[in-house]
Amino acid sequence: MQTNKTMEHSRFILAGLMGWPVAHSRSPNIHNHWIAEHGLRGAYVLLPVDPANLAQALRALPVLGFAGCNLTIPHKVAAMALVDSVEPAARRIGAINTVVVQPDGSLAGSNTDGFGYIQSLLAEVPNWRADVGPVAVMGAGGAARAVVVSLIEQGAPEIRVCNRSPGKAQQLAVEIGGPVHAVPWQERHGALAGAALLVNTTSQGMSGQPPLDLALDGLPATALVSDLVYVPQDTPLLAAARARGNRCVGGLGMLLHQARPGFAAWFGQMPAVTPALRALVERSL
Repeated sequence: MQTNKTMEHSRFILAGLMGWPVAHSRSPNIHNHWIAEHGLRGAYVLLPVDPANLAQALRALPVLGFAGCNLTIPHKVAAMALVDSVEPAARRIGAINTVVVQPDGSLAGSNTDGFGYIQSLLAEVPNWRADVGPVAVMGAGGAARAVVVSLIEQGAPEIRVCNRSPGKAQQLAVEIGGPVHAVPWQERHGALAGAALLVNTTSQGMSGQPPLDLALDGLPATALVSDLVYVPQDTPLLAAARARGNRCVGGLGMLLHQARPGFAAWFGQMPAVTPALRALVERSL
């Protein structure tokens, strides 16, 4: 007869990615690599869910035996009103990307993008600190909100947000508050003066998109430059920054590290971002 402990050890654990569409996602590569690496019984699957069916799909997770799921476009905001609890940081960001089924069947929502961003910086620059100087952030979308909230938590003294649609940058500054203020797009070059960190959260520089239109002349040589774009991994922004001596961090690390807390919650093991995992995902780009 199987004991409870044996049954728990042998349980097949399911998790997945809910979005519309989801076929392009690298998340299954990441999580299934970790499942194999840790010798676990489980699977991470794609869950294409039309927005009209999101509430039903989320409520089906415990019924179908899922430990939880990730959320991607277009569900990250709408799902906030459909889960039973949302962590404070995710509420401040205004979106969730991770759902964990609790022992009582309730759904807990969180946002791991900020964690992923900070860990991606520390992985490349272990002595990096957010409190050493101002931050210039290009873009004011969902990724920008996660980055800004995580930088505030890490002690950033001033965050300058520049966005092509000024209203969006103003809204972000008002809603998140603290050291955040909006800078008009036409003044973005000046926003780099004295910055310790420059972050591109826009799609500019992505394959098929024009490069980020930003002159780096006023950026200190000591500043760290990061780009959330990871296709290509070496964006025009990073190439230009590296040529002038700035340290650079690409966007792939954030994608990999943001997946870790969800995996730990579902499968009971905090995974590592190894060279083997990075190489696996790079081959899929």
